[in-house]
Amino acid sequence: MAKFRAAQIRNVAVLGHGGSGKTSLVEALLHNTGATTRVGRVEDGTTVSDWDAEEQRRGISINLSVVPVVFNNIKLNLIDTPGYIDFAGEVISALEVAEAGLVLVDSVAGVEVGTELAWERLDQIQKPRLVFINKMDRENANYKRVLEDLRNTFSGRIVPFQLPIGSADSFKGVVNLVDMKAYMGKSGEVADIPADMLDEVETARQELVDSAAETDDDLILKYLEGEPLTEDEVRHGLHESVRQGKITPVFFGTATGNLGLYSLIRSMTSYVPAPSEVTIAATHNNEETELAASEDAPPCAYVFKTIVDRYVGRMNYMRIFSGIVKKDAQLVNARTGKSERIQNFSSVCGKELTPVDELAPGDIGVVTKLDDVLTTDTLTQAGSGLVVTAPEYPRPLYTVAVAPSTQADSAKMSQALNALTEEDPTLKVQYISTTKQNVLQGLGEAHIDVAIHNLEAKFGVHVQTAIPKVPYQETITGQGAAHYRHKKQTGGAGQFADVHLRVEPLERGSGFTYASEVFGGAIPTVFIPSIEKGIRQVLDQGVIAGFPIVDVKAVVTDGKYHPVDSKDIAFQTAGREVFKLAMQEAGPSLLEPIYNIQVTVPEEYMGDVMGDLNTRRGRVQGMEQRNNRTVVRAQVPLAEILRYGTDLRSMTQGRGIYTIEFDHYEPMPSHLAAQVAEQNRHEMETEAA
Repeated sequence: MAKFRAAQIRNVAVLGHGGSGKTSLVEALLHNTGATTRVGRVEDGTTVSDWDAEEQRRGISINLSVVPVVFNNIKLNLIDTPGYIDFAGEVISALEVAEAGLVLVDSVAGVEVGTELAWERLDQIQKPRLVFINKMDRENANYKRVLEDLRNTFSGRIVPFQLPIGSADSFKGVVNLVDMKAYMGKSGEVADIPADMLDEVETARQELVDSAAETDDDLILKYLEGEPLTEDEVRHGLHESVRQGKITPVFFGTATGNLGLYSLIRSMTSYVPAPSEVTIAATHNNEETELAASEDAPPCAYVFKTIVDRYVGRMNYMRIFSGIVKKDAQLVNARTGKSERIQNFSSVCGKELTPVDELAPGDIGVVTKLDDVLTTDTLTQAGSGLVVTAPEYPRPLYTVAVAPSTQADSAKMSQALNALTEEDPTLKVQYISTTKQNVLQGLGEAHIDVAIHNLEAKFGVHVQTAIPKVPYQETITGQGAAHYRHKKQTGGAGQFADVHLRVEPLERGSGFTYASEVFGGAIPTVFIPSIEKGIRQVLDQGVIAGFPIVDVKAVVTDGKYHPVDSKDIAFQTAGREVFKLAMQEAGPSLLEPIYNIQVTVPEEYMGDVMGDLNTRRGRVQGMEQRNNRTVVRAQVPLAEILRYGTDLRSMTQGRGIYTIEFDHYEPMPSHLAAQVAEQNRHEMETEAA
């Protein structure tokens, strides 16, 4: 297998809205470069990228897939990513190890929500991008409208590097504005520029040369003095402009029709920066630094994807950021401090692994059978102190409660759920003690649905799912006092305890405190802790609706004891019962969790979203404009947004996105609290029966 150095490698994340043709493009480029003998189809489940059985079943990409293609002695590691918003974590992981993004846009649909999300992520991490307007052979394809859509939606200079020849069923190829040649057909045969396009081509060429000249002082001087720039000078200027993110080049073609792709792949090798031209954020002995792709530096690899395969075992996808990583090397996991031997080392193409002896900085490979290596881990030389800065993944938005279907599933469920979270950093598993439920959290309904299916397909674990219960809490609004006497006589030694108790509210978040104001020996000090023990038996069970009690202070004020019959168990019982009575006298209240929500929607949907938030008892905190979208910030009870994603998509035709974050607890309206209490009591009685 050919060895590639950092200057010969390009890492490109293929991005875009679902259905824009990302997987089809990768498949066509593979075939065009001789890596495959036939072009696979997404519809048939025969593509190299979508190799997972679940992807083939659904007909969409779910996982990122690394597919290298070699063109003109340049290795392009294409990272095919899902377009569906529920799998945004895969996009984040891909962009962490790519030098640039290739954003696909449908020639008819134009800018879609997936386009905007990909663009926004590229802006956040300040990485260059290229645009490929795909499906130019579609009926109603209109590249000028799509260009205008791009320029109206996004900031920055968006410049065509090509112009399409024909459209729809007459689409034939592209005119390259750099070398001023027409490339026709699937093989990119050179032809003359059509005569009816000469004026349009000349105008577009002038814009391109202007963009090339502006990045270099020498070039701009030469250009202003009226001297023509050579083709090499134009390419150099454009390369620098793209690398610095000053311009976004636009290309045209059709992946399934295999037109315009020769020019596209040649352009990617020319304009995408090599790993040797950029640095990556890292820390060295806890101090911020920049990591360069130097072969002479200590080896440093970053794990950006983990797959637990039932046949291969654990597969860790890693990008080499510095140094040369060789087979059988001993590297240290910066997170655990454990030494790991890189024994099963491979390059990857879809699901196919090819053993390699070494990989240069900038390249991507897979290591198998490393038991304690997770996504975002850094593997480096012992003592180097290097850690690659991991990206921030989005918080979960969609939650389901999961319970094992059978006793056999119960034994395996926990381990299987943990394996899923190791594969996907946007999946979370949590046991909610308040509701006594195991919950699986993800980015959306499809995300969770895939995870549940994988539990069965990969690990043989069947689970039942339900909408999770809201973790309400109970508290009091005022002071309350009560007296309880516990007296029990059973023929021998009896039980006796008499307790007076006062309860009072505490500030939100204070929890529970306990104190005693007993004096004169009314209750011996040895029994004061027994009363607290009895009270704490009630804290988790609640007195209104079975939810935990918080922010309450209990004070023992008086009581009596019997020298023979008083004992620990008697005062525990008295403490438990008097606390229940005192709580009822202190204005018990139900607290509900309130979340901060940020909803981003096109302006035309803002009225519908605002009205909907009001019906959900939301309080709008503010609004702001971002390009052509409105961002609404509000606080909403969790109970009202458990399935908000589905409703938002319906309201905005799939163009709305949102994030949520827990903020605080606050009292629930009394009429709603009564409904919740009644429902929970009914459920508890049903379970007990």
